[in-house]
Amino acid sequence: MVRESYQLPEHGYIDRRDFLRICGIAGLGLATCPVGAPLAEAVRFDRRLYKVSKSRIGMGTIVSITVLNPSRDHAEEAVAVAFEEIERLTKMMSRHDASTPVAQLNRYGFLKEAPPELSFMIKESMHYHQISNHLFDITVKPLLDLFVRSYKDPKHVLPSEEKITEVLELVDAELVSLNGKTIEFKRDGMGITLDGIAKGFIVDKAVEKLILNGINHGLVNAGGDIRTIGDKGNNRPWKIAVEDPLKKKDYPDTVAITNRSIATSGNYEVFFDQEKIFHHIVNPKTGLSPLINASVSVQAPTAMEADALSTTLFILDPVGATRLINSLPSCQSLIVTRNRKRIKSSGWQGIRI
Repeated sequence: MVRESYQLPEHGYIDRRDFLRICGIAGLGLATCPVGAPLAEAVRFDRRLYKVSKSRIGMGTIVSITVLNPSRDHAEEAVAVAFEEIERLTKMMSRHDASTPVAQLNRYGFLKEAPPELSFMIKESMHYHQISNHLFDITVKPLLDLFVRSYKDPKHVLPSEEKITEVLELVDAELVSLNGKTIEFKRDGMGITLDGIAKGFIVDKAVEKLILNGINHGLVNAGGDIRTIGDKGNNRPWKIAVEDPLKKKDYPDTVAITNRSIATSGNYEVFFDQEKIFHHIVNPKTGLSPLINASVSVQAPTAMEADALSTTLFILDPVGATRLINSLPSCQSLIVTRNRKRIKSSGWQGIRI
């Protein structure tokens, strides 16, 4: 994913693993770390602006917000409001919390009076399902559940081809009905996961809250799904390094963005087998994890768009992925294949610092 570092007032930088070790609460949803943990920063950035940075655990990752504002107090208030929005939407979109609308939909197969944000997510997911030739599919949850069960089995026996084929009968976004405020599955046993799009959407909503509270310079980073507000002041763009899939700090590229988003999907975060063949991204047509690409980064106007497209392009081969992204105005991609080949779409501009 995009490089994740978190600046601390006295101790320089810590990486994502160190952050999680210090907090000790990964996977518990949005929360703050123990009292005294150095997770916030408020310093004078230059003669005109204060820099306020805060990080929390949320959406199964680290969420970091940085804003620049003439008023330190106003900046801190705006960041607090943005985190409240992240928490509200996380509680709505999570499939792991039994009380959320998404979990209820998965449990019963239908949901009446769906929140407008969830209905919007379903509608947008259908859009990406169509433009991707059905490769972006939120109904892959039964497949992920199958791999999780296999991974938890003491023998770690991978699912058979027959079992995967059987579960694929439950994977088809065309079988999700959205009628007003009612969402319903057309086949028993189906389930959805919004992991490939909701994080970007929530980042966008947090950015909206910051803008409504008068923030003109800011950055929201949710585990590599990033969106910026303006620049860093004095026409200085935000510079973001694309994560090295091999974790050797050989970053494929660095981008300079203003009022833009970037997201990266990779095969190096969550695996279901020791051979690292099955990971958290699966092809809804085959039930298997794509193995050609190591990472795909997408720049787009919104974090939701970058999030959904990076997931989609990862499933495609590099030629098909680049063809798709070149057909979408204002979007660009950088693909790093498993053999370390770098493929840039039209318009991708890195600075390679």
